[in-house]
Amino acid sequence: MTLAPWEARPEGQAAVAVERIGQSLPRIATDRTSLRGPYMEDFDIYADIVCSERGRFVGGPMTRDEAWDDFLQMTASWLLRGAGLWTVELQRDRSVLGFVVLNHERGDPEPELGFIFTPEAEGHGYAFEAARSARNNAYYALGWDTLVSYIDPENTRSVKLAERLGALRDPSGDFEGAACYRYPRPEPEL
Repeated sequence: MTLAPWEARPEGQAAVAVERIGQSLPRIATDRTSLRGPYMEDFDIYADIVCSERGRFVGGPMTRDEAWDDFLQMTASWLLRGAGLWTVELQRDRSVLGFVVLNHERGDPEPELGFIFTPEAEGHGYAFEAARSARNNAYYALGWDTLVSYIDPENTRSVKLAERLGALRDPSGDFEGAACYRYPRPEPEL
């Protein structure tokens, strides 16, 4: 695949700046996964997910250009809001499993926890580990008072994940055809 010019990894001082910014983002380790800020090369995996039929649950399937804009917006959120997109890696070999995000997108009534994973990563509990850590980060590190997931009602895997994380269905928070799942503040983990 030929990359668009804007997808090329930066060089020189721009590469140094990217590395410094990336290292300043919070990293979270779970038993088997690591959450880290996204790298340019993660975009291909992100685009593979949201440009495929799997993307129908997150506003897609998107074109590659739409995926790029979405990826940029969620990555830029770190600079403007102090939270954003994490790439989820398997600790064992650093392979990318998917993404979790804490974000308050334009138009959303409340901050949201989102998650998308590759088909190969599903069914192993990785999404649960990563999303639980992101949820806890929202409440305890960022001090958020509320957190929801807006989920397409047909996305049964995401509904089950949200419920496993303790989210409760809140019809009063439904937004643009998505069902609202509200996360109570979890008990601190010891």
